[in-house]
Amino acid sequence: MSDKLKTTGASSLFDHSLHPLSAWQSTRELGFAAALWRLPHQKDKHLIVNFGAELPRTRMTLDELPAGFAMSPFLNIEGDNSLFIEADLYFRFDEHGEVTLEQESAHLSAPNREKWYNHYRNRPANASSLVIASDSPRQPELPNLAYLEAVQKAVEAIEAGEFKKVVFSRVKQVELATDFTFSEVFERLCEKYPTAFVSMVYLPQLDQVWLGATPETLVSVDKEGIFRTVSLAGTQSAFDASGAPISVKKAAWTQKEIEEQALVGRYIISCFKKIRVREYLEEGPKTVVAGNLMHLRSDFSVDTKTINFPELGTVMLELLHPTSAVCGMPKMEALAFIQQYEGYDREFYSGYLGPVNVGNETHLFVNLRCMKIQNNVATLYAGGGITEDSEPEKEWQETEMKCQTMLSVLG
Repeated sequence: MSDKLKTTGASSLFDHSLHPLSAWQSTRELGFAAALWRLPHQKDKHLIVNFGAELPRTRMTLDELPAGFAMSPFLNIEGDNSLFIEADLYFRFDEHGEVTLEQESAHLSAPNREKWYNHYRNRPANASSLVIASDSPRQPELPNLAYLEAVQKAVEAIEAGEFKKVVFSRVKQVELATDFTFSEVFERLCEKYPTAFVSMVYLPQLDQVWLGATPETLVSVDKEGIFRTVSLAGTQSAFDASGAPISVKKAAWTQKEIEEQALVGRYIISCFKKIRVREYLEEGPKTVVAGNLMHLRSDFSVDTKTINFPELGTVMLELLHPTSAVCGMPKMEALAFIQQYEGYDREFYSGYLGPVNVGNETHLFVNLRCMKIQNNVATLYAGGGITEDSEPEKEWQETEMKCQTMLSVLG
């Protein structure tokens, strides 16, 4: 399937005045699914629109799916519970404001296409994307004391040999300001986090918007068939007590943080061994900056063409998710602890998301540093890896630092 613009009727309908944020918001107002994103270290923005009545739950068979955008929840044990926003329309917006309709589905009906474009064109120039308040019940924030007690239980379980590591998380809820707009928050995320995958996804069947700036690649396969994944763990502030940036060369890591990151790397290598892939390249660990935080990261890559393994992306995705960086080790024991003590449904937090087969490339990221917006409330998520060396108060402080990624753009 070609990703190039089909000229039969498409170019005459869509002009070059489309703006990515207004087009995303117009889609949301009509009740259709939309995903807007910007890849790390890039300027172009991308928009996928789907006009289906309901998004399908499906398995992410990467080498077979059409172009689209994937959203997997954290709990996806069988691998068939991901939402897939197939690209009825796919636009690319470059940094100079030029817009290209890269793809239009052969199944897209003319009435839907015209309805969408007419709605966009007739929106007031200053139309806002304000969230409307609702009287729906809100999820209570996990109390500080309950979190500390749960972390202590995790440490005791690790010392008792029940598992080696568990990733425990919590939520922070913020009522949105009356002048909140999606477009401003997305632009702030792009500006503040140039090395992150920034995304804004509307899921109409759940009436949720997910916004995020994640630093962690889960599975990536480029045009040349190079597979990539990363081991990312360990967290500290990127600024010293006076507010000055800390040089990555001077970053000091504790034994707990080094071991936590090494566990993730060993898990990735064990997945390679499980499928008898020996021809992988490992680089790192090294200190990387992600907004206001620093992490330890190792990069893994495989040339799928050289080893004749085109399905590697799909196979590794099923093996990796959820990684030990968001769940723990061993996986099932850590997952059981999370479900017993965490006290809330993570939904898409610590799942994965990203474009699939867009421009003949797939880029899936772990859904971290994110928030869900629903009923005029932003739910922020943050977690940390618990090992036998963890101290509950420090783990709480780490989640507070991680929440700042989203809090800083809410104003």
